[in-house]
Amino acid sequence: MAEPVTITFLGGLGEIGRNCMVLECQDKLLMLDCGLMFPELEHLGVDLILPDFTWLRDNAHRVIGMIATHGHEDHVGGLSFLLRDLSFPIYGSAFTLGLARNRIEEAGLLGNTDFIAVADGDRCQIGPFDVEFIPVTHSVPHGFATAFHTPQGVIMHTGDWKLDLTPVDGRLTDLARMGSIAYEQGVRLLMGDSTNADSHGHSRSETTVGGVLYDLFHEHEGRRIVIACFASHIHRVQQIVDAAVSFNRKVATLGLSMKKNVRLAREMGLLHIPEASLIDIEKIDGLPDGDICVISTGSQGEPMSALTRMANSENRWLTIGGGDTVILSSHPIPGNEMSVTKVIDGLVRLGAKVVHSGLEDVHATGHAKQEELKTMLSIVGPQWFVPVHGEYRHLVHHAELAQAMGVPADRTVICEDGDQITIDDEGLRKTGTVPAGYLYVDGIVGDVGQGVLRDRRVLAEEGVVVVVVTVGLKDGTILTGPEVITRGWVYAPEAEELLDECADAVREAIKDVFAGSKTPDLDSLQRAVRRTAGRFVNDRTKRKPMIVPVVMEA
Repeated sequence: MAEPVTITFLGGLGEIGRNCMVLECQDKLLMLDCGLMFPELEHLGVDLILPDFTWLRDNAHRVIGMIATHGHEDHVGGLSFLLRDLSFPIYGSAFTLGLARNRIEEAGLLGNTDFIAVADGDRCQIGPFDVEFIPVTHSVPHGFATAFHTPQGVIMHTGDWKLDLTPVDGRLTDLARMGSIAYEQGVRLLMGDSTNADSHGHSRSETTVGGVLYDLFHEHEGRRIVIACFASHIHRVQQIVDAAVSFNRKVATLGLSMKKNVRLAREMGLLHIPEASLIDIEKIDGLPDGDICVISTGSQGEPMSALTRMANSENRWLTIGGGDTVILSSHPIPGNEMSVTKVIDGLVRLGAKVVHSGLEDVHATGHAKQEELKTMLSIVGPQWFVPVHGEYRHLVHHAELAQAMGVPADRTVICEDGDQITIDDEGLRKTGTVPAGYLYVDGIVGDVGQGVLRDRRVLAEEGVVVVVVTVGLKDGTILTGPEVITRGWVYAPEAEELLDECADAVREAIKDVFAGSKTPDLDSLQRAVRRTAGRFVNDRTKRKPMIVPVVMEA
């Protein structure tokens, strides 16, 4: 009887981001990606969202390493948090490791890991796992699909991928190798990227964006051009540079991550910028507008990004005006639409001409669409299929595509975060669950929690009422107060009468407590103040602000 393999999903199944799964064999754990997710409007004050690492921390002694499929934050951004508690080596392409290293170094955690670079087609033994790294095309250089040669057959994970027949760097998705594995050994389980499973047709080649950018540079000659894109999208940066250089423009980068990634890609030979064409952002003031191209971060409307600061007239290097053309060479990630729209509106108010993906084809997705997904399923022909990486609707669409391509319905399994599946001689089945909730990061605090978010939501929507009173517990006298202080409930200078009535109600409630008990404690007094103030506020205004009683003993 062959050794079973268990797969635990900690993130990425039901949302875009937090991609993290773990393969288990012979009591050893091998992680595949460790990403983060960016917050939405409902996550008030939250900076980042991570997978719940509780299960990994509990099994830290069994973790033998992590494979980084590519360098996007939703796949490697969680490492600088997990490495605070665990120590393990990281496997990935040299560029992927370079991107991950930046964050880990900033967190001061380089001592907790080793970086092991692998190349296209490499095959290495990691504990009980025989892992093969298969090149795929994506919107960041040198991404991998992974084939795990296990006692239960080949388990294949596509990573983030697309079929681009004319990629900028010439590096194709290696369908030939995937087909060879399928023909020679068969694929027991395929786990596939589902991001565009509900999008018809084929994705556009990244090189088509280059032609659009060239035309825009021609159309906007004489104007200063600012282009925002993902800092990790080196292929896009290369095409922007090519267009700028062809019109004799100097290129400057703006944003720390853009500067770091451009430097890393140039050092590794993945990005080619003539030395004479690259200038520091500090030196653009003396140049004519038509001679400048600025490549900036902030295409998703991130609050502190360079582009958002430009839209708010807060950027120290650039002041946007009527002579500027701003190009957003991206498409909003689901949840970021309002932020991006706000940035565009701010730029237009400042007089800039703004070009985005709704007006011109300045972006091409990095994820396979339906016809490409069908091609993958046809070539691999898996015995079992589990859709991964996507919101729940994407997973369902991908499962339906798999069934249309011949995978039996009873061998197509839709999983969610926290699910564990086991493959053994009898087949694949769900075998358990582990904690897999959201871990909210606010500043350097690692766990904000649902309670804090709920409080923030109340404060944002209803406000707060603080009631301060000092009492003498021995004789039941009220020495000072009650003083009612409010923010976000009513405007105090215009509602003095209402606040006085609230104070009177609280005063009577405190007297009732003393009348009913000769020796009340502070807790019972606080409960009475909270209950009385809450009832008064709700009865008079039909609102439910947060009530904070502050009862002090003299």
